[in-house]
Amino acid sequence: MNILCGYNVNIDSVYRIRGEEFTELLNSNPFFQARTEILKKIEKPPEMINSLSDFAAGLARCMKMGCGAEWLGQSPLVLDFLKDQYLEKSLVRMGGNAGIMANVLSELGAFKVVSNIAVPSKAQLSLFSKKGIQFPGLPGKKPSTINTSAKLIRQKEAPIHFVFDFSKGDRFSLFGKEVSIPRENRFIASFDELNLKLYINPAFENYALQHIKEMDGALLSGFHILLENYPEGFTYLDRLEKAFSQIKTWKTQNKKLAVHVELGHFSSLRIARDVFVKFAEVSDSLGMNEEELAMLKPLHKIPQDEIIKRNIQRLSKAALTLAVEYDLSRLLIHTREFGLSVFKEKKELNNGYEEMDIDSKENLIPKKEFEALDFGLSCAAAFAASGKLKGRNFVKEVAASLPRSNFGKVKVQEFLEAFEGKPFQKGAFAHFGDYTLCMLPTLLCKTPVSTVGLGDTFTASFFLRRLELHVQA
Repeated sequence: MNILCGYNVNIDSVYRIRGEEFTELLNSNPFFQARTEILKKIEKPPEMINSLSDFAAGLARCMKMGCGAEWLGQSPLVLDFLKDQYLEKSLVRMGGNAGIMANVLSELGAFKVVSNIAVPSKAQLSLFSKKGIQFPGLPGKKPSTINTSAKLIRQKEAPIHFVFDFSKGDRFSLFGKEVSIPRENRFIASFDELNLKLYINPAFENYALQHIKEMDGALLSGFHILLENYPEGFTYLDRLEKAFSQIKTWKTQNKKLAVHVELGHFSSLRIARDVFVKFAEVSDSLGMNEEELAMLKPLHKIPQDEIIKRNIQRLSKAALTLAVEYDLSRLLIHTREFGLSVFKEKKELNNGYEEMDIDSKENLIPKKEFEALDFGLSCAAAFAASGKLKGRNFVKEVAASLPRSNFGKVKVQEFLEAFEGKPFQKGAFAHFGDYTLCMLPTLLCKTPVSTVGLGDTFTASFFLRRLELHVQA
């Protein structure tokens, strides 16, 4: 498979913060001095980092609720603080949805992976897979074997995201109030000027135009970090239009090109809505997690809290409503406990099903969809357990030792009852008009190496396997 990956690639500085350490941070100056401000921002999050109190509030909110979030950093003071406090003791690795997905595709055997790179610095290039990655505009360039050092990453232009992982059951004191973290997750503070503008490297743009007929698919992301307005005078709509026009050109020149657009944690409901509606027109599939699905309530009308709590009946209805209303070919939902695919039958019947009973539509089993779901979930679980992917045999071996989510199993039973669905292997499916819903519990490890990149790993591996199955058919 030959696949394009756009648009956001950056460096992640990953640090697992302990509750005790966070308590000490909050009790130190200037954080303790700003406690009233921090508490207010926890309740009414700014979702932007313009001060140290913004950073503390974002991290405290995520740890308190056990949720994940990514806030955009615009303060040089906070950037310098995070570099000084955490960079030297962090795990440095590939960041950005497009960068992570490019590495996943490469490690799983995609023949050619071409990624957009805002800043192709030595530090950034060193984080790419050593396999089938190509760098447009850098002829003959291979991923560097140098060790990525904190000194190297201190280059002014390098986009960097500080990722703070935290653990379920750990405890911290929020200015005297004891808090127990309900679920492992992460908070991301992103300092990334070029990717904020959805920067498309001209070398990537030109390569795609010249070679689009050779490509099988395109995985696109990074829209969630757009801003509504920019100091230069343009808006997020200008950046969306550029990407949209690019995709339309690709699809015109290559009718078989499969395009997947992955959403993310948007700081603006308006941008989230506009991204979804616009790219629903030109994408073969869209992906998101439950929090991102909940954010689209104005489009599907399902209460946000029921989706975030993973009420399977309401979550499935929200996904199905979006798919039907916007005539999507596929909508992919990934949560910690299960994966859900909603896809249009009439586009899949010839290559996505094996018939049990040719006279009964209800007995058509979407085996290939389940195979892609299971592959995606296995890859995500193997990555969570080990922090790496070393090919398909490695994934199979690691995944075989991991149990299915008990919560996910319960949701499968609820799905069967709510929709009069059919069980298949460890999951379930149901037909609704032209659409089929498939769900499968995730594989979980008790002590994940990191929670960052699991959704991207699932999406990329699902996309790759589905492409392969389509070509084989």
